[in-house]
Amino acid sequence: MFQASKKLYLSLIFIISIEANSDSFNFNSYNNHGSIGLINTPSARFYDESVFGITVLDGEPDNKLTMTANPFDWLEASFFYTDIPNREQCRTNSENKEFCQGYKDKGFNLKIRLKQEGKLPAIAIGINDIGGTGLYGSEYIVASYGINKIDLSLGLGWGTLNGADNRLKNPFSYLGDSFNNRPDEKIGYVYDNKGGNFQAGRYFSGEDISPFFGISYVLADKVLLKAEYDSTVTPGEVGYKVREKDYSVGLEFNITDNLVVGISSERGSYTSLKFIYKNNPTVTKPKYKYKKSDEVFGLDKLTKLRKNIQNNGIGVNKIFETENAIGIELTQFTHPNLNIIEEIIHTASSDAGVTKEIKKDLRIADLKVVNEFDEEFINAASLVYERKAGKKFFTNTRLTFRPFLASREAFFKGSLLLENDSEIIIKDNLFFSTNLKYSLVDNFEDLTIPPVNTYPAQVRSDVKDYLRNYQDGIFIGRAQFDYHITPKRNHYLMASAGIFEEMFLGAGFEYLFYKADNNYAAGFEIFNVKKRDYKMRFGTLDYENTVGSVNFYYRNYNTIPFDAKISYGEYLAGDVGTSIELSRSFDNGVMFGIFASNTNVSADQFGEGSFDKGIFFNIPIFGNLVGYSWRPLTKDPGQKLIRKHTLYDLLVKFKPIN
Repeated sequence: MFQASKKLYLSLIFIISIEANSDSFNFNSYNNHGSIGLINTPSARFYDESVFGITVLDGEPDNKLTMTANPFDWLEASFFYTDIPNREQCRTNSENKEFCQGYKDKGFNLKIRLKQEGKLPAIAIGINDIGGTGLYGSEYIVASYGINKIDLSLGLGWGTLNGADNRLKNPFSYLGDSFNNRPDEKIGYVYDNKGGNFQAGRYFSGEDISPFFGISYVLADKVLLKAEYDSTVTPGEVGYKVREKDYSVGLEFNITDNLVVGISSERGSYTSLKFIYKNNPTVTKPKYKYKKSDEVFGLDKLTKLRKNIQNNGIGVNKIFETENAIGIELTQFTHPNLNIIEEIIHTASSDAGVTKEIKKDLRIADLKVVNEFDEEFINAASLVYERKAGKKFFTNTRLTFRPFLASREAFFKGSLLLENDSEIIIKDNLFFSTNLKYSLVDNFEDLTIPPVNTYPAQVRSDVKDYLRNYQDGIFIGRAQFDYHITPKRNHYLMASAGIFEEMFLGAGFEYLFYKADNNYAAGFEIFNVKKRDYKMRFGTLDYENTVGSVNFYYRNYNTIPFDAKISYGEYLAGDVGTSIELSRSFDNGVMFGIFASNTNVSADQFGEGSFDKGIFFNIPIFGNLVGYSWRPLTKDPGQKLIRKHTLYDLLVKFKPIN
């Protein structure tokens, strides 16, 4: 199964590897575990903020997929998912048949820079496999120093990085006896049923620690040599072969600026192969290709300007003119940020020969976002164009990919989809949008192992029942009406009804108080929803609930820019609690974030994982921004309704964070 999955990964990586990026250091490269480092050991290096990478490892005994992001240039975060074929686990499926496969494990890693390189080395601290089973649990402090084409690293490792023959006393043991005992070193320690749980008591603990060190050397423009004193624990719980040597060596080849292939000889015991895809969207952010109108010849300048703007996906409602300026009332949905809109208007004006100052009144639907019309302009302006009312239809068909990780049935599940998004603008503030999907190929048919701990109601844990129907023709991902109004300045309302997502339909509304010059916003939402049947067409199941929340938003512009959302309310399964989201957004639409929800469902009732938490991101793939949310375990408590967009999402993207 992994071999087939690996081919799929590689195909995807090759397809998306056409963009280019530049690195902070030419010897930066992900190690086998998706952290910038050598082969198995880390370094104190970081990529520029917004860089993300995918590492696929074919090793022994584990095969690993790691996704790594740099929300800031001092923070590296990665999620990994691994398959250990020689550590068999067996489960019973819905037909009471025993199903056995290699052990699956997943986890989350963090690395933080403590000091930048100067006259002294760069220093970083990190924790691997922060929560859960701890099979790969380790902590480290590492320093790196570069000299021309050479990069040197020296560090101290705890946990699975504490396998050297020559060990040192744990310096933290001087702070207290609790640091002398590491839970996963105890006899009889059980790793199972700990997925998604934090185990802070093990961090930087153990009687002793191991030094590790290594070197990276740039052999040529596209070739990197790595060698390290490898302190990885063997054989360990994962089942590594007993080390024959204390060092590992490897070569990496940059096939393109984005695609890297590496081969390593590890501890003299085996050879591993890895494939890396990396991208820096702030360097390679997609540039909008201006579409020149074919209908501008023989027209006056303002008509040319209007047609140019409309031809590039922006609606023009009204045009005003004074002696010195042109005012344009615009409405749009298609472009991700204000920079692209500014670029289109500037190019359209130049192309049309308009030299007057352009003032914008920008709206999303009928929600006023940007208004540059001051009182002086309004009093002096005359209306020269007003769009006639009429329906407009937009449609877009594309290839998408739907992954399903952390499956009990196999290492990897996924679907290649043909997806259509359409929208009818009935009025300026009334829209009907649809999302239709057709699975070209998928491997969801054998998802038959039932979920566990489906308390208090099964609202998300039955996702497999939906996925198994992907092959049953065209299905509906969304079909909803949205009505927007701005009853008063800075006060926004959106009413929605229809099919919101694959699992739920319903009706409700959202209110938001938002001022463009404030860094905070607040509002509430309430929706009555009903569970859709597994065919994902128009049928429903016998489950209905009213969900809602009070929401507070904050955008920080200071030293550490970030977005925060705190909400309190009732979730899909009927539980009540609080959710917190922290994210970093970039002006090109790229985003990385974390979330956690704690409800009145106790840790014992929730089961493995204790409470709902995970990561989410938007990254450019296939030329489009692709959003994905991952949680260690798919449980029912803390689950929210998925909507096409919220009012805050619509408005805040025109308020750049950096």
